[in-house]
Amino acid sequence: MNNKTRILVCPLNWGLGHASRMVPIINQLLKRNHNVIIAADGVALEYLKNEFPFLKWFVLPQYRVKYSNKNTQLFTMLRLLPALIIYSIKEHFLLKRLLKREQIDCVISDNRYGLWNKSIYSVFITHQLNVLFPGVFKVFEPISRWIVKKIIRQYNECWVPDFEDDNNLSGILSHIYNYPTVFYIGPLSRFTKESSLNQNKTKYDILIILSGPEPQRTIFEQLVYRQLLIKDYKVAIVRGANSKKVLESTTNISVFEMVNSHELLSLVNESKVVVCRSGYSSVMDLVALQKTAVIVPTPGQTEQEYLATYLYNKGLFYTLFQKDFCIDKAIRNKIDFPMDFEKSRDEILMKRIDNLEKVLKNEKHNKSHN
Repeated sequence: MNNKTRILVCPLNWGLGHASRMVPIINQLLKRNHNVIIAADGVALEYLKNEFPFLKWFVLPQYRVKYSNKNTQLFTMLRLLPALIIYSIKEHFLLKRLLKREQIDCVISDNRYGLWNKSIYSVFITHQLNVLFPGVFKVFEPISRWIVKKIIRQYNECWVPDFEDDNNLSGILSHIYNYPTVFYIGPLSRFTKESSLNQNKTKYDILIILSGPEPQRTIFEQLVYRQLLIKDYKVAIVRGANSKKVLESTTNISVFEMVNSHELLSLVNESKVVVCRSGYSSVMDLVALQKTAVIVPTPGQTEQEYLATYLYNKGLFYTLFQKDFCIDKAIRNKIDFPMDFEKSRDEILMKRIDNLEKVLKNEKHNKSHN
């Protein structure tokens, strides 16, 4: 497109996953000479500012999510629901003001439910068309699917970061029903297979990547750290948070606070095996790099528990639940990554962005003639 299109990219701030999977989309848009603006909050905003220091950015209302230290998060999420609705309304009206001030042509929202506007082209990104509930609460899943459909209707398109075929990574989370505005754009990762081919010399037996909301991030950190202190493994730990609590490096344990994508890639390439949460964005990064990993779902987070079991049954990763976590068992049972998923991953995303460009070009043309 000749005229620069102004595109607002807005990831949710629940850990770094939603922000990191925006990297390939932002890179594609920049390659095509579009004017990208970032809007987010917390560590998601800080991460993208670090990745793209030259881009303009705005702060959105912060979703203050703190998980329970219990084994179910359902009641925590129900308690937070009114606040989440209020945050969605706040960001919806903030978007209205941004549209006028910044002359935005398109908004791409990753799981921020209030960031749509009928005056511009709005794209929603999610891998959860089907929100899973634990145990007896599964009776509420049809209601949640109806709510998700209502949300999707507010947007012109819904992009699902997964393959549409049987090689998909998300199972029933995003392959539960057909909807005319839902498009599968392939897994999104800031990494590529090629970036792992230039292998660094192996320095670590294990790379531990910590992520996600508190207090479960810290609970898992302490669990792993206690086990490592009495082992001889050479380990790198990425804390993924600006924590006030100090975690000491030792002779065998190297501790990193926040790292950028380049630094994380080096650590992954320098490690024999990765141990991390089974968050979907982490899964997509591991698949892109075809990296041997052990995944540990956040307790009570039904989506992660489903993904961990689903991907273990597909033979992609070994899974351990946090209550049973043993570092020796993780290393002993690790599964070498068995498949090549790189195939047409980038092509699917590029085709979707091609289509988006055509739509935005037509909309600009129509507006100029009205």
